[in-house]
Amino acid sequence: MSALIIIPARTASTRLPNKMLADIGGKPLIVRTYESVIASQAGDVIVACDGEEIAGAIRGAGGTAVLTDPDLPSGTDRVFAALTQYDPSKKYEFVINVQGDMPFIAAEFIRGARVIVEESNYDMSTLATPINDDAYLIDSVVKPVIAFTSRNSGRALYFSRSPIPHSGPYFHHVGIYCFRRKTLEKYVSLPQSPLEKIEKLEQLRILENDMTIGITVVDQPSPISVDTPVDLERAREFHAASGH
Repeated sequence: MSALIIIPARTASTRLPNKMLADIGGKPLIVRTYESVIASQAGDVIVACDGEEIAGAIRGAGGTAVLTDPDLPSGTDRVFAALTQYDPSKKYEFVINVQGDMPFIAAEFIRGARVIVEESNYDMSTLATPINDDAYLIDSVVKPVIAFTSRNSGRALYFSRSPIPHSGPYFHHVGIYCFRRKTLEKYVSLPQSPLEKIEKLEQLRILENDMTIGITVVDQPSPISVDTPVDLERAREFHAASGH
């Protein structure tokens, strides 16, 4: 069963302008992410970008870039736009959305998201990691509520920026999604949902429209996600220390 991994990347960023081209050890952030995704061997890979700067960086690294409308409202819309351009014949059954700001994403996360959907009836899948400190208090750390059907996986009931469920255990949502193609097509046809607007979390549109999300907890630290200048320095330090 064929899978296409699409990395959405846009030039604009409120908290860290032009972050996709920020240098990490001599390479742009988006190229670091692309190389990590390629190494996972979980499917074919393209980058869905909104301008020639990012496209040029990816093509310079030997990758495939698909230009999409800069005014698209979300990363998921950008993924769908790139999919329809790149695969009009509908060759790919699964679409994996990996955020462009995760330069050191481990293969286990990407492969794991695909396996959940392939081996279940869920409409889509995602991942989480355990929270073992006070990170559950941070708004930017999204917390899923999970109805476990096995030791480490189950159905996602809700996602919030607030500390839920009451008194824990708390999990950190990792922004990787594996869609069945028909799920992605349905998703982009729907309007923003009320809870999606309140929480500013796209995945709530799925739950509010009676679709299901399978979620597995991976017992590893959450991948570094670059959203602020502090995150960027942390990514640079990680690269320098690990040689990743």
